[in-house]
Amino acid sequence: MCILLTAWHDHPDYELIVAANRDEFHTRPALPAAAWTDYPGVLAGRDLEAGGTWLGVAGDGRFAAVTNVRRPGQPAGQRSRGMLVAEFLAQAPPTETYGQHLRANADRYAGVNLVFADRAKLYAWSNRDNRLRALAPGVYGLSNAALDDEWPKVSRLKAAYARHRALSGEALASALLATLRDDERASDEALPDTGVGLAAERMLSPIFINGGAYGTRCSSVVLRDRAGHLSFIERRYDADGNISGESRHELEIQ
Repeated sequence: MCILLTAWHDHPDYELIVAANRDEFHTRPALPAAAWTDYPGVLAGRDLEAGGTWLGVAGDGRFAAVTNVRRPGQPAGQRSRGMLVAEFLAQAPPTETYGQHLRANADRYAGVNLVFADRAKLYAWSNRDNRLRALAPGVYGLSNAALDDEWPKVSRLKAAYARHRALSGEALASALLATLRDDERASDEALPDTGVGLAAERMLSPIFINGGAYGTRCSSVVLRDRAGHLSFIERRYDADGNISGESRHELEIQ
């Protein structure tokens, strides 16, 4: 997952809105978003290489997602970052206990950001600083650096959400999915310097990445309303940037 917008108690109809893109090599095998039989209650896509997931929800309304931290030369990590999402959704640990677990195991993962929510609170954690943050109502953007580091594509996604905030239901979901397909590159002057070189910074600068072997694999939109209904839409793309499939799931939160 390489770009993630989370709107928490910011919309009149929804307590949680998520709009996110997963960027990955197209050869890495994965399954579409679906219910997991080995982790009851988890609804998510699945990374078949390491067994975790980049983004998912649970039947009780919880949500979690990760992004990697772009830090060339960092150790690979003992565990897949995607297991952070799977285990939070499956085990429903108390936040204090989970925060202790994250801090104690921070060094087991390559650079990672984790955003997760239950019905009451939204949290963010990164092993960059190993600090768990409870987030106030508002709109948060995250890519491959710190929360709300204003990379051009993060600012662009947040600005688009602000334009679409008056929408609801299918109109809002469609507008967010269209925004997640925005492949406009940032100017060289606005690019971050993350140590991967100018050509790679340019290729990675849009919300939607179409880089051939590596690019945006899927877009996800989650809408959790105040009455306890959750919608989860996943739209998938092939290596040419064409839509290759779509999944839609509706949950009544238990």
